[in-house]
Amino acid sequence: MVSREHKKAAALHEKLQLLRSITNSHALSKTSIIVDASNYIEELKQKVERLNRDIENGQTSSDPNALPIQVTVKTLEKGFMINVFSKKSCPGLLVSILETFEELALNVLEARVSCTDTFSLQAIGGENEEQGETIDAHVVKQALLQVIRNWSESNEQV
Repeated sequence: MVSREHKKAAALHEKLQLLRSITNSHALSKTSIIVDASNYIEELKQKVERLNRDIENGQTSSDPNALPIQVTVKTLEKGFMINVFSKKSCPGLLVSILETFEELALNVLEARVSCTDTFSLQAIGGENEEQGETIDAHVVKQALLQVIRNWSESNEQV
């Protein structure tokens, strides 16, 4: 009987640890892990709602030549999560974005990029600690929007 209860407890502990790792929780108690998981699920729901709104907004654009590029910048503990997405391929945009990161003194710590039929950039950028200045997420987003506008205007003239 004791070993059966021990197995159940071990299985529950293993599942809680899995839940903890999936949700990036640093909690130690069962209750805190479950609360963190609940918060994580709520964040995911909000992201899905935002993405659905972004998709709807992109599809309802009245200008067929418009280049809807979505930019989101989320502040992390040390740096930013940066997402740039366009339904169309954007030749040369990646280089411009990376140059902007360099101007802002952001180190790209991790990135995923797709430039084939669409343009998708997901990057984690950390602030260059040698600069000593902290950068606001709004400043990063505005810089990216400006470089996208400049890129878009230069490609219209070609």
